[in-house]
Amino acid sequence: MSSSLSTDPGTGQQRRGFWLRTLHQWHWISSAVCLVGMLLFAVTGITLNHAAKIEGDPQVSNRTATLPAPLLRALAGAPAEGNAPLPGAVTEWLDDELGTSIGTRPAEWTEDEVYLSMPGPGADAWLAIQREDGAVEYEHTGRGWISYLNDLHKGRNAGPAWGWFIDVFAIACVVFTVTGLFLLQMHARQRRMTWPYVGLGLLVPVLLALLFIH
Repeated sequence: MSSSLSTDPGTGQQRRGFWLRTLHQWHWISSAVCLVGMLLFAVTGITLNHAAKIEGDPQVSNRTATLPAPLLRALAGAPAEGNAPLPGAVTEWLDDELGTSIGTRPAEWTEDEVYLSMPGPGADAWLAIQREDGAVEYEHTGRGWISYLNDLHKGRNAGPAWGWFIDVFAIACVVFTVTGLFLLQMHARQRRMTWPYVGLGLLVPVLLALLFIH
């Protein structure tokens, strides 16, 4: 009795239906999670591949300012040399004066100057403060939206939050492709060209790598 139940075609169909529903559910959820990210990375993959032909026009802006006397005294109480963030009051004043966001980035302190590098996606910036008279020099170089998106693709100067997003996006892509592979396997009987197409997707990059990459 038990052996007949274990080989019952209805049981096999129920098991297959369960796995089909489960795989479809994970497949569409993972595709929804990584949809926008996959579009971004696909488009920026093209722009990165043709970066030499899509050169941006860097826009450089310079500003100068002078720290008020109380803030200049705050610098005097900081370490003479080494790496450390700017005092909070100085950071707030610079943010308002220069229209930037300094945060808690470590600056390079010497006896004469405080230098802070502030690279970001698609842009570079720096500021220098003379410790003697409080003279501030700030320069910002923007390379445009394409460069910004390209740097997001590479995770360049994008911060830890964006790094976590890339990790989550990559996991969603893995779930999307693995569930897709199992769905291909389950439908392969009705679609005879399934595995030839999968094999072609593997063979083409392997041949390109072996024949044209040296």
